[in-house]
Amino acid sequence: MDTRAAMQPTFRVLGTAARRASVDIVIPVLNEERALPGCVRTLAAFLDGGFPLPWRITIVDNGSTDATWPVATALAGEYDRVHARRIDVRGRGAALRAAWRESQADIVAYMDVDLSTDLGALFPLVAAVASGHSEIAIGTRLGRGARIRRSVRREVISRGYNALLRHGFRAGFSDAQCGFKAARARVVRPLMDKVEDDGWFFDTELLLLAEHNGLRVHEVPVDWVEDLDSRVQVVRTAIDDLRGLVRVAWSMAAGRARVPMVRPELVPCHPDALPPRRRGGRPRGGRSRGGWPPGRPFAGSLHVLFSAVLYAMVYWPMRDFQEPATAATCALVLAGTAGAVLSFRTALFFAVNLALTVALLHTLPPQAGRMAEVGVVVAAYCLLMVIRAATSPLTRN
Repeated sequence: MDTRAAMQPTFRVLGTAARRASVDIVIPVLNEERALPGCVRTLAAFLDGGFPLPWRITIVDNGSTDATWPVATALAGEYDRVHARRIDVRGRGAALRAAWRESQADIVAYMDVDLSTDLGALFPLVAAVASGHSEIAIGTRLGRGARIRRSVRREVISRGYNALLRHGFRAGFSDAQCGFKAARARVVRPLMDKVEDDGWFFDTELLLLAEHNGLRVHEVPVDWVEDLDSRVQVVRTAIDDLRGLVRVAWSMAAGRARVPMVRPELVPCHPDALPPRRRGGRPRGGRSRGGWPPGRPFAGSLHVLFSAVLYAMVYWPMRDFQEPATAATCALVLAGTAGAVLSFRTALFFAVNLALTVALLHTLPPQAGRMAEVGVVVAAYCLLMVIRAATSPLTRN
């Protein structure tokens, strides 16, 4: 054997016949005649400048009353790879649902018309989905490495809302509301059949259902600058989101949030590997939804304190438009028992917690005031959380 010939480098041209994944980037707009032209021209120039995948921009006008639709059609005529369509239903969720359902692309994505998210994160976002590693990818303003400029008000609301998702639903993602997402089209369509919201809560509901059905959500830290000319009504949106979270929690508890998903069998890559035999029960490294780790009473106390604070934060605004019993139910679901409701073994704790809270509320005189109500429901919640933690072996799945 000629060892010298074997050691010589060889140069082979890689095959180019493999089809690259196509991307459809949706821009939902409502009365955005001022911002739309700059958005589309900036995005198209960026994509033309070296984006490595076939792409199309889809403008979805969802009920504009200004000149947004004529502007959208003019832009579609100006660029070959810009498409415009119009729907009568308002709401970002409705716009994405309509565009993503009819798209022929392999990957569907969207971004806000204000381009608050730096476009440098677009390919890392899409690449995680195009590679097949993840089914959904999202931009995060709260992850490590993200850089943001926004008002203190929006910062506090955003962090509080996402903390509620992580604590109440065990969400693994850090930023549900960033308007910068991508998904594998064939995977996201069945999920959209279960998503009921057509507004701003669409993103959160989609992500919660994705994780509930075992899909992988990839996060990309982004650079983000707030546009003060925003159409988002922060307080109204926050209240609608709380209502949506209650609905999603009950849907999961009732088993209506399951979507048939076929995922490849988990097998080793090495042909000679000797994997362990499959066994029933919880895989190693799984975590319990009930109680806290043994031998960590300080962590457990912080858990009760944090959940009680969240409980009070949820109960207070819900009380503005709900009776005490209904507001307490919503607070119980959102402030930490959502995970318990999803397990039949711990449904008893939820029922007892709710019954005790409602009973105590009925004992208060009408003139007691809102602070007294909050004190009662938080006290009942803390008591049951301590009991639940003390009996944690019973609540582990």
